[in-house]
Parts: sequence; C-alpha cells; structure tokens
Amino acid sequence: MTKELPKVCVIILSWNHKKDVLENIKSLQASNQNGFTMQIFVVDSGSTDGTVEELSKLNIKVKKLDKNYGFVKGNNIGIEEALEEGFDYIAIQNDDTLVDSNLVKNILLEHQKNDKAGAISPKIYFAKGFEYHKKYKDSDLGHVIWYAGGLMDWKNIYGSNRGVDEVDHGEFDKTEETDFATGCFVMYKAKALKEVGFFDEKYFAYMEDVDLSQRMKKAGWKVLYSPRGFMWHKVSQSSGIGSQQNDYYLTRNRMLFGMIYASFRTKLALIRESLRLLFSGRDWQKVGIRDYYSGRFGKGSWK
Repeated sequence: MTKELPKVCVIILSWNHKKDVLENIKSLQASNQNGFTMQIFVVDSGSTDGTVEELSKLNIKVKKLDKNYGFVKGNNIGIEEALEEGFDYIAIQNDDTLVDSNLVKNILLEHQKNDKAGAISPKIYFAKGFEYHKKYKDSDLGHVIWYAGGLMDWKNIYGSNRGVDEVDHGEFDKTEETDFATGCFVMYKAKALKEVGFFDEKYFAYMEDVDLSQRMKKAGWKVLYSPRGFMWHKVSQSSGIGSQQNDYYLTRNRMLFGMIYASFRTKLALIRESLRLLFSGRDWQKVGIRDYYSGRFGKGSWK
C-alpha cells in the first residue's frame, strides 16, 4: 500500500500587489516538491489592479474577497478553508517575498523531525535593494538578515527580529526554539491550529503572530526558527516604525497582548504608559489607547 504524501497549503494574502504576488508565485512554482504535494492558495482582499484576472491564468487556487478585511481575518479565511480540505501543514506567506526552491520542502522536513513543533519560520533576508540601510557592499546584498528568529522584550512588550540588519556569516545556522514565528512566512501543523485556533481577529494587524505563538507554547507546542529554509522579503517602508498605522495598531495591540501575557509589574507599567500616551502621545497613539480601553478592536478607528 502506497503511503499518502503529506499535503502542504501555502496561503498568500494579497491586496493590489499584482507584480509582487506574480513574482512570488513564480518562485513558489519552482519549488522542489519531492516527497510532498503543495497547493498555492491566494486569498485576494478585493484588489482593483487586475491581480485576480492575472491569477486566473495560473494553475493555482484563488479566493476573491469582497473587500480588504486585513491581514488577520484574510489569512484566517484561507486557513479555515485549507483545514476543511484536509491539508496536513498550512503556511502563511507575505505576497512581497521570494522563496528559495527548497524552502517549503526543508521547513516541512523540520516539522517531520519535530513532532511537537506547531509553528516554524525560516531565515529571511532583505530582498536586494529593500534593506533598511544602504551601508552594505554589493556582495552583501541578498544576504542581509531580516529575521533569524523572534525576540520578545517582556519588560516593555516589544517584539523584534533577531539578526536584523546583519550580514549573514553563519551565526544563525541552528534550528532552535524562538519567542515567536513571523507571519512573513510560517508553516503550521494543521493539528496545532485545530487545537489552539487561528489568528486572533482583535489584532487586525501587528502582534497577531506573536499572540498565536504564545498560545501554541501554552498548549505544549514548540515554536521554532529553522535556517534550513530561507527566502527574501521586499520589506515595505510604508507602514514601518513611526508611521501613523504603526502608531495606532502597535499602541493598541501592545496593550491587548501585554494585559494577557505580561507579568503583573509589566501590566502596571503598561497602564502608566497608556495614561501618558493618552495625554501626550502622537495623535494615532492617543486613538489606539482610547480604542483599547473602549474595547474597539479589529480594524478599529484606523482610516
């Protein structure tokens, strides 16, 4: 009797990023699929740039939503459908990324080696020309790290990417447990998602991947970083640190996350900080604090 191959679904949420998502899919379709089957599943958030029309020409699954529901709900729609179809592993991938041909295979192999791994993220480099800084030699481009594991500052409730801005010289070449798996690319065991649930839609954007990682850990699953797979991220500057969108969601969601998971002392510090921001923070920080205390989550007040 022939053993059934493991089934992997790669979900890509896209919104008006036609060029990026087509390049992404081209790189995925060149993947080494020896030993497993893979379905590419694009969830389109109501794009108006011709994305769906172009995707319909490809041999992939596409689900067109009537509007942009945000990162969290859009991916949850894809996850729920993939689970209903019986996939063993479900990966979430940003539409502005390019993958090495062995990425999916190697992260799957890592899962198969670690039965209690619920989530695994790979090594992620900045795509050439998308680095935060312009200080690198030409030979370094494509090897500048964006993510080599997640670090959580539990005193201040900030998440950061280990190794960010460093040129890769092999310092992060060990598979190990990490504070969080990044939603830029993470492969989940379907069994783990069925047990702990999907992304919490209260977050809408920012920290939803950290929250799901924490829930997995509390349920006894491991969250891993593995350098056996790698990819490149065309890092967006539009919603980065200091933007109004960042101000709003990070301010509100740090409160939401911290009041669930932080120590008592840190919770008190967050409350004190929230009162300071309410009176002297930037405009969208003030809105974020008001929305947290009034229980306005999801998209909230963001324009």
